[in-house]
Amino acid sequence: MINNKKILLTGGAGFIGSKLCSILCEKNEILIYDNLNRNSIKNTDLLFRDNVTLVQGDILDFEKIKNTVEEFQPNIVIHLAAIAGIDTVIKSPVSTMKVNMIGTYNILEALKINMNNLEKVVDFSTSEVFGSYAYKVNEMNTTNLAPVGEARWTYSVSKLAAEHLSHSFYKEYKMPVITVRPFNIYGPGQVGEGAIHQFVARAISNEQIQIHGDGDQIRSWCYIEDFIQGIMLCLEKKEAIGQSFNIGNPRATITIAMLAETIKRVAASSSEIIYVSKNYVDVELRIPSIEKAKKLLGFNPKFGLNEGLRNTIDWYRGRI
Repeated sequence: MINNKKILLTGGAGFIGSKLCSILCEKNEILIYDNLNRNSIKNTDLLFRDNVTLVQGDILDFEKIKNTVEEFQPNIVIHLAAIAGIDTVIKSPVSTMKVNMIGTYNILEALKINMNNLEKVVDFSTSEVFGSYAYKVNEMNTTNLAPVGEARWTYSVSKLAAEHLSHSFYKEYKMPVITVRPFNIYGPGQVGEGAIHQFVARAISNEQIQIHGDGDQIRSWCYIEDFIQGIMLCLEKKEAIGQSFNIGNPRATITIAMLAETIKRVAASSSEIIYVSKNYVDVELRIPSIEKAKKLLGFNPKFGLNEGLRNTIDWYRGRI
């Protein structure tokens, strides 16, 4: 268990950050640094807690993040702040590169002054570093830089650069860095552009569900509770330092078309499912190997897709 620590969450007001905060704030002091572009924490009462503080700021503001680190002196840092979501990335490729690369540099550089207090730094990367076709990929598989000029890949390239940067800080400065690569996380509290978020919101309103392309894209979906278990294990186990981990659930693998049908069925929805043209490069296949996380961390996802979707749909029904 993580007790009596000072924990800094960059991007901590988002979907995953809010969930982490809700668990870690039970026995620790939490500081959230976030610009509130994706504000999931507003759906919680976390900011009313005495041991949770929000600093509204941009990860590109080096002086502000540096001053925040100097004042707070965290023991654990979880770096979630990033630009993500296919629509946002394609629309803002320059911002994507700046936030994901320079923003990561800013927090790592700021933390150099706090090394004596620092126990763990968890950097969030992405499964997209493996490119368009990723079948049971493990952490030693070749990452993919993808074609230059296609805005879609600015996200994966910027995240991969941030991984290299983080591990360079580990090697050169002995910063206790850990990288996690999330594979399609979903669940109650999710905001943004994800397929499950979009499909569920439309299904419970009996609105048209749109599938981009043929719907034959294959994904492994990881429920938020399982993902948080993986992050907590990274925080608890010393063996995680200096490592990268795929965190996902290969047992919950399904095509996008089947996902839409499943959500419609579980939600008892009358939504019409239609297929529309896809005007962007997509990831066709994404299934992780999680053997390393199982072996080193003891990670073991427990939630099947139907159970996770039921919980997610129930949460959305109370808010839409």
